[in-house]
Parts: sequence; C-alpha cells; structure tokens
Amino acid sequence: MSGRADTAGDLTPAAAAFPKHYRLLKTDEFSSVFGLRRTLRSRHFLLHYRRRDSTETPGARLGLVVAKRFLRRSVDRNLVRRLVREHFRLLRARLRSCDLVMRLAVKPLPLDRRALANEIEGLLSKMMSTDR
Repeated sequence: MSGRADTAGDLTPAAAAFPKHYRLLKTDEFSSVFGLRRTLRSRHFLLHYRRRDSTETPGARLGLVVAKRFLRRSVDRNLVRRLVREHFRLLRARLRSCDLVMRLAVKPLPLDRRALANEIEGLLSKMMSTDR
C-alpha cells in the first residue's frame, strides 16, 4: 500500500479509466471548442469548453495543448499532461456533457507538481459549478 488517500472515491478501476471516447483527437473537435471562445482562466492554464447538446454522445471529453515554447523538456510537458488527465479522469463523472480543452498559457516557474495539480483541480471544479 502506498499510503495515498483514495482520491477516486467509490469509483471502480473500470469506471475511472480514460478510454479514447473521452478524448478529443481530431482537429475539427478542437476547432469547435476554440471557436466558441468560452474559457475559464487560472494562473497557468486556460480551460476552453463547449457544451454538447442531447443529440451528441453524453459525457465530458478532454483535449490537451501543452506548447513546447512554455516547457522545452518533453518530460515536463508529459508531467503536465499526466496531471491534467488524472484530475479529469477522477472528476469526469461529475462534469456535465461538454468538450474541454486544457491549454497551458504561461510558463510555470518553478515547475511545482503539487501547485499545478491544485490549479488543475480548481479549474475543473469551477467548470462543474459554471452555468454559462
């Protein structure tokens, strides 16, 4: 046992997975989210979102943009992606049916894993309470 608290709550491993149908993969999917210009902002991130109507597949989907100009090392970019995916995966069941694109907007100095994780969780929590 690692001693970590179970942050997934009562989710089973299968319910907390991150399969492809919960991801934005195509350029058109990203463009439709960016086209609406609805965003939530935190210190380092922009969360672009688009509500999906009832005719589309229910559930939240996630896309990521982590530019090389903000984090030169691929290890650092992958860390940010892993953090975002993990928090999305844990909160996905409580999110409304929408497409989300999390974008790193400012270079984080220093690269503090815990602070970034708290920031990501705060943005996703704000998304859950938004009625825009």
